[in-house]
Order: sequence, then C-alpha cells, then structure tokens
Amino acid sequence: MEAALGFVSRPFMSMCKRLSVIAATVALICATLTTGAQAQVRTALEYNESLFTMMAALNACGYDQDLPESMALRGTIREEVARATKGRDAQDALQRTCKFYNDHNPGDASRNVAQYISLALSLGEAPSFALKVKEADLAPDANYVLGIVPLLQNFYITTELHNVFAKHRPEYEKLVSQVHDPVNDLLMSTDLYLRRPMASYTGRSFVVYLEPMISPGQTNSRNYGDDYYVVLSPDNGGKIKIDQVRHTYLHYILDPLMLKRGNALQKLAPLLSAVSAAPMDESYKNDMSLLATESLIQAIEARQIGGRKGPEKPRLDAVEHSMREGFVLTAYFYESLERFEKQDAGFQQGFADWLHDVDPQRELKRARAVQFLPAADQEVVARNRKPMSLTELAERALAAGNSEAASKFALQALNRHEDEGHANFVMARASSLDGKMEDASSYFEKTLQTSKEPRELAWAHIYLGRIHDIRQEREEAVAQYKAALETGDASAETRTAAEAGIQQAYAPKRK
Repeated sequence: MEAALGFVSRPFMSMCKRLSVIAATVALICATLTTGAQAQVRTALEYNESLFTMMAALNACGYDQDLPESMALRGTIREEVARATKGRDAQDALQRTCKFYNDHNPGDASRNVAQYISLALSLGEAPSFALKVKEADLAPDANYVLGIVPLLQNFYITTELHNVFAKHRPEYEKLVSQVHDPVNDLLMSTDLYLRRPMASYTGRSFVVYLEPMISPGQTNSRNYGDDYYVVLSPDNGGKIKIDQVRHTYLHYILDPLMLKRGNALQKLAPLLSAVSAAPMDESYKNDMSLLATESLIQAIEARQIGGRKGPEKPRLDAVEHSMREGFVLTAYFYESLERFEKQDAGFQQGFADWLHDVDPQRELKRARAVQFLPAADQEVVARNRKPMSLTELAERALAAGNSEAASKFALQALNRHEDEGHANFVMARASSLDGKMEDASSYFEKTLQTSKEPRELAWAHIYLGRIHDIRQEREEAVAQYKAALETGDASAETRTAAEAGIQQAYAPKRK
C-alpha cells in the first residue's frame, strides 16, 4: 500500500564520513544519520491507496484542475477508470459518488478537493476505508464530507480499482524515487541550517505523500496534533513545490518548541492588538504562539532565498511582505537569524535567547508602523481548529513540560469518562515526568486495560518494560517489550524501541 523511504541520501552519508573537524552540532547530525533508524522514524515519503482511491473518484466526477499541467499518468489513469465504470453496478456507484461530490462543492476548486484530501488522510486501508481517528476528532472540513466513505467503498469494489492501482504501482514507486533526493536534501539542509540533530520524536511524524491525480498547482498540508502531512503532485516536468514541503517541515520542528515557551510569549501578547486589522487568518490574531511561529518560519525562509550568500534585497522584500501580512515578528527573527549564522550556539539555545531578549515595546512600535496588505497569502499548513478536548489540552500541557496541568486535564477527562485510554496514557507520562514511578506504572497498566489504540498500547508496554529494567526485573521487562511488538503498531519507531529493549536492558540517561 505504501512505499516509505527514510530521508538519508548517499551524498550526505559520504559527507559525514569525510568530516574530521567540524562544529559539534553538525557532527551530532551526522552521527545520527549513520545509525539510519532514527531518521527513518521521523520522516517518510510515501504513496497511499486510500488517497489514490479518493482522487481517482474525484477525477471521474469531473475534477480536472490543472489537467494539462499534470503528469501523463493522471490522464492514463482517468481513461482506465472511465473504462472500468461502464458496467451497470460501477456506473451506479459512480453516479452516487458524483452526486455527493457535486452537492458538497463549496464553489472553489482548491477548497473542494482539500476537504476530501483531509478526509483521505484519516482513512485506513482499502476496501473498508475505516477511520483511523474517532469521528469527533476529524477536522471540520473532513467531517463535512464524511458521508462519501460508503460511496467510496462501493466505487472501489465495483470498478475493481485495486487492479488499476496495482498496475501503476511501479510508476508510483519510480515517482517516489525521483522525488526522494530533492525532498531529502531540503530537509537535511534545513536541519543543518538550524544545527539540529536528526533525532526521533516519540509519537510524532512528518509524511510527504505523492499523488499524481491531484493538481500539480496545489499543495495540501495538514497538521493533526503531532502528525504533519504534505500531499503534492509533480507537474508534467517532474517538478514539485519543494518550498511548501520545507514550510510544513519547519512547522513540524518549531510548533512544539514554541508551545514550551508560553511564559516567554506572554510579554509579547500586546502585539495581538496591533495586528487586528491585518489580512491574515483570524487564528493568528488570537494566539501569540501561532503568530510567533509563523513569523519565525517566514524569517527562516527569507534567509534561504538565493542560498547561503544570496542577495539581500529579495530577502528583505520577503520580510517586508510577511510583516505587511501581519506576521510582525518576522523582522526581529530575521535579524536574530543573521546573528545566529555567525555564532556557534545550537538553534534551541539561540531560540530561547531570542524570546528572552526581545523588547516588546520596540516590536509593538514597529508593528504599529506597518501598512498591512489588503489580502494575505493562503497559509500552507491547514490545521484542525476545533476546540481542544481535555486530552488534547493535557497533551499540549505535557509537550510544554507542565506535568501539573497535564495531570489536571487528564484527571478531568477520566472523571467524565472521556477517552479514558488516552487520559490514562497522559497521566502515566506526567507521573513519570514527576518521578512518581509507582503512579506511572499504575496508569500504564490502566492504559493497557482501557485503550484500543495500538500505539498507546505499544508504548505503555515499552514504558512498563523500562520501569522493570530500572528495578532490575529483567525477565518482566523483556516480556513487556515483546508484548509491545504484538499490539499491531507497525511503526518503525515502536519496533526499534521494543527490539532495543529486548536486546539490552534500558538505562536512563544521567542528567
């Protein structure tokens, strides 16, 4: 169903082997890359049959945006699907699907297809296309078109669409191979610029999906909790919108870092009043974290224009454009990045210093002097902006290192019997963060009793295994690691952690 590739290329591996004396941060990146496994956990380049099915159906229903600029493969598949729908049952399935598609058209081609892509990212494997998340957790746009799922099931079966997909799988794999290096090198150069190691992030993922049945002029990026997705299609020349991949990747890196700086951001809150008339999305005007993150991302992107020694004018023009859209910290972060490039400090330290050293009154004065544009560019990353559930609030607090708040929200969820498996899992990790290992062990056991999520079950077993190892109960620890491999969570990260526990007893790092 999927072809996954870890983003580690031969040129960078060779570079790492040749290094003798270099900055410690770059050496750390290279050391991580040579292990391979961690980098592969964090990022993937894939294709997906559920996404293919959704887009094949929409194409059959008249979605032809940027068809002349698309790969020839798109036209070939459209013709084969058209032939496959000539039978009575297939024709009936297509008509029902197309009626739904036409009835739920918001009037804008990009917005129309975006809602179906949003839904497709939440669907499991064909032919059931079962939701991978709870219906209540779907993004609003995906929820709006959820009714297409049973129609999609019927369309997939009656047209024998899997045969079409299987026929063209080699072409999808070739496409992944062709796009791999430019995407890989972009992410690598971003990590190198920020002087960040390619380390794994438990429970987090960044995935680039390639789907030639989508308009090459459209890039769809989604953020669902800790998971970030980019869905794109090469044009008929084989090019992709690589900059938008970087934009989403920067969100993937920076969003959790910004969440941990809530106290530092409070002093910048007056800036929100200064951007009330800006043309950007309303969410940025009410959340200092979002505003600061997007400002920093646009500053980083401006610094990348023209390469390492690019001309200054287009960079400054990009900063000005960002400021006029309402991202009024872009100039400050741009200046900070200029200094950062000349220093040896790692990004996390530099980032912490920037938020500490910022002068709120100076930036407020600068923001008030900006003449905002009449309209803003569309934000690359679409987010699920539904009100957060108690467990989501707990996860957000835990990501910020606030175990007390995380426990508070998780306990409220347990008292209301809301998503008890997830709430127990949060309580366990919060207890562990506080050094309350007995409580942590108890809540991990409760997670095993109440959760149905393979990933939560797997990591509850892994954490229990580590607790047993710390207690020098090796036999019990190995049993937990083995149980983690039987939960159904097939992710490389889970498998690596469980197998490492089986091979060698866990030992916590000394601070």
